[in-house]
Amino acid sequence: MMHGFAPRSIFSLEDVDRKLKEAKHVFPTVQQFTPPDSSSEDGSSPEAEYFPEYPSEEVRPLDQCIAIFEKGPRPASASLALLNDEEIIQLANSGKIAPHALEKILGMDALDRAVRIRRALISRASSTHTLESSSIPYETYDYSRVLGACCENVVGYIPIPLGVAGPLKVDGVSYPIPMATAEGTLVASTSRGCKALNAGGGVTTVLTADGMTRGPAIDFPSIVQAGQAKAWIDSEDGFATLRAAFESTSRFAKLKSLKAALAGRTLYVRFTTTTGDAMGMNMISKGTEKALDALQKRFPEMVVLALSGNYCTDKKPAAINWIEGRGKSVVAEAVIPGHVVRTVLKTTVADLRNLNIKKNLIGSAMAGSIGGFNAHAANILTAIFLATGQDPAQNVESSMCMTLMEPTNGGEDLLMCVNMPCIEVGTVGGGTVLAPQQGVLDMLGVKGAHPSQPGKNAQTLARIIASAVMAGELSLLSALAAGHLIKAHMAHNRSQVNTPASSVPPTPGPHSNPVLAQLARQKGNRSPFSPLTPLTPSMSQSSLSKLRN
Repeated sequence: MMHGFAPRSIFSLEDVDRKLKEAKHVFPTVQQFTPPDSSSEDGSSPEAEYFPEYPSEEVRPLDQCIAIFEKGPRPASASLALLNDEEIIQLANSGKIAPHALEKILGMDALDRAVRIRRALISRASSTHTLESSSIPYETYDYSRVLGACCENVVGYIPIPLGVAGPLKVDGVSYPIPMATAEGTLVASTSRGCKALNAGGGVTTVLTADGMTRGPAIDFPSIVQAGQAKAWIDSEDGFATLRAAFESTSRFAKLKSLKAALAGRTLYVRFTTTTGDAMGMNMISKGTEKALDALQKRFPEMVVLALSGNYCTDKKPAAINWIEGRGKSVVAEAVIPGHVVRTVLKTTVADLRNLNIKKNLIGSAMAGSIGGFNAHAANILTAIFLATGQDPAQNVESSMCMTLMEPTNGGEDLLMCVNMPCIEVGTVGGGTVLAPQQGVLDMLGVKGAHPSQPGKNAQTLARIIASAVMAGELSLLSALAAGHLIKAHMAHNRSQVNTPASSVPPTPGPHSNPVLAQLARQKGNRSPFSPLTPLTPSMSQSSLSKLRN
């Protein structure tokens, strides 16, 4: 008789399911379940009877799922790999797994599965039960770039149409203008502006400042101590001490200035720093914390109320940003030839100048606007922000813009400028780590950090944005001056599927307006406002006098 090792048992999926069902009767509760010994006399592995290599197609009872999860192979992701999606949903609903931690517990090689299971959990707990089978996409996406960086509790992603306006020549280089938007006419209109600007030689830009800000709020026991702290911060010794502490946190963070202001016993300090090619909020927050530690060593009784005391100011309209700047401050200029204004933009230099003054400058002043002296800078800036992975909430201050227009070259041509003091952008970190957004930055030649000049890529992106805003401003103002805006939107910005019948009221005429109707009767049913009759300032006065008579 020959002696040797017995062959290893091989089980089919049916055998595994059968033995797990048998195990349920032997071990009816989790407390009774104990994994078998790791070895046996014949050399086989009894664990295979209880921990199958592949998940079952059937949904096993909760107690079995708990047993496999808690007593199965380690790490936990190996045990969960033995369970199907519905069984993991059972574990989550029983409180054994936190839905927000699915990626962590399932493992980096099962990120799509984590998103799929979370969709089911949220869908079945909601009143509509639609998410699980909705058209919100979730597959074929690199969630490893999202995890721990961009979003939590992920259930998918939202595709936004990406268009390209231009190209537009900026400082002698031609760039496509990427715009992620759902607003029809926006890309087409910006392209028209690019065409007009290119005809005059393109756009010239100047970067006037570069500095991200953070403004903590600090309490002191008395205004005397708060005043002493302000005086020390304003001194050369104070600035040098805080700068050394600040810059010890990063090789890219360079503290440029400190601006301190008192409100009672509370001191606000606005840190301004360059941050390389990053937008820089995390970098400057880390440096500010370190500087405040140094400040507290000199003023131990101070209390830091908040790292951000709204003196920054981030994601809110603020005069301090408009005046002092935040992020990249850019001024752009272009000359548009008069014949291009007439043939491409279908208006005149004089009409554009007049409209810009009355709308963008006086109208915005009447509204008490802060930094809103423009037609629609936020439209273009936000579309580029979404396309390039910027923080869309920072469009609040980043889209602050003043548009200026005046005749030049003896009144023949149009000189146009835009002033944008708060463009907050980066080419590393945040949403720029996502692959599609990196692809857009790569198309512009500004992906990642600049290899030899830290900050240059982010500055170039800011220059492109300001120039694109100019193109959008020029086209929209021209459409308004020529009366083409509504026609363009009706042609390009209407969904044929979802748009109901037009509810726009008809243009008022003699039969729809009692005043016009009375005037028409006096004129023998001929409207005094014929298209052939030029509108003059005196017309309203003469109309009123006729009504009085």
